[in-house]
Amino acid sequence: MANIVDERGYNQIFAPSPAQALRLHRRAEAIIAALPLPPAGEERRAARILELGCGTGELAHALAVLTEARVTGVDLSERFIAQARQTHQRPNLDFIVADLTREIPAAGQERYHAITGNGILHHLYHHLDPVLPALHRWLRPGGRLVFWEPNLWNPYVWIIFSFAPMRRLAKLEPDEMAFTPRFIRAKLERAGFTNINVATRDFLLPNAPEALIRPVVALGDRLDRIPVVNRLAQSLFFSAEKPLDPAP
Repeated sequence: MANIVDERGYNQIFAPSPAQALRLHRRAEAIIAALPLPPAGEERRAARILELGCGTGELAHALAVLTEARVTGVDLSERFIAQARQTHQRPNLDFIVADLTREIPAAGQERYHAITGNGILHHLYHHLDPVLPALHRWLRPGGRLVFWEPNLWNPYVWIIFSFAPMRRLAKLEPDEMAFTPRFIRAKLERAGFTNINVATRDFLLPNAPEALIRPVVALGDRLDRIPVVNRLAQSLFFSAEKPLDPAP
């Protein structure tokens, strides 16, 4: 599967392809459907979304276009952020460089309606205990996390994450690890999140041949609705809320 590597030589982004473009668009739509955004208008345009691990900015740009909210993309790769800034320019979109494995910034006065990402939290597998509480602090009361992450129940994902030769072939980072639904649910509960929903979804591979995209999407949408079978999907799609402040 073709990937784009970062400055350290690790795979981070799926290479552009028709299947990857459709996959990203579908994921953006699913994220938006799960976001607690205000109705359209001035209040919506003032809402803030943070995307972690934004890479070269495609998902952040899609969220900025489709929601009109203020979107900030964060990534540790200076090269990716430079490309994102050059390629995706909108008044409601900005990008910053940050490495959440080394420093957890304190929550400022400006908090987010939503924090999201596509395949980033599993890179922070061994840092989730400090990272998730930090995300909790960064959210407004009633704000929500919405993420896509690799599903360890998927046979392909299990193989590449479980065996050292496959990890080296896939150029995985030493610390990254896919999740099971039970694992990430427990981590989110421990960090203080509520209304946690975890689903296994999506059978479309980013490098699927163009002729197979439509049939794979149609079949995958059916498989997503079949209990037990859907456990083999590629990804976990989950959301979790920061509770509202108690009434005085």
